[in-house]
Order: sequence, then structure tokens, then C-alpha cells
Amino acid sequence: MSTNSSNRLVNPQAREAMDRFKMEAASQVGVNLKQGYNGDLTSRQAGSIGGQMVKKMIEAYENSMK
Repeated sequence: MSTNSSNRLVNPQAREAMDRFKMEAASQVGVNLKQGYNGDLTSRQAGSIGGQMVKKMIEAYENSMK
């Protein structure tokens, strides 16, 4: 059975770095994220983590253009 998941990382070794990035973003927005299952988060909490990650990625890209 094949899956068409968009959550696959291009570089599998990047998983640890992405996990650290996610934990950092969670702490910046005040969400208590734990290793493993986080299904008890609200949509607002999960969205704020993702939004913070995107914000940081955009800032990094903009800074690299200078």
C-alpha cells in the first residue's frame, strides 16, 4: 500500500532538527509541548506553534536575502 504523505522530510536526518525547532517555537508561544503524542493540544495551540515556525522561517529567509 502506498501513501501520499506530504509530511515526509526530504532529508531524514533533519527530523531531530525539526523536532528541536518545533519545541523552541512551542516554548516561545507558551505551549507545553512534550515528546511523543500531543493530541491533547487545542487547534489554537497547535496552530500557534505552526504559525511561529512559519514566522521564524520567513524571517530567516528574509535575513539571508540581505
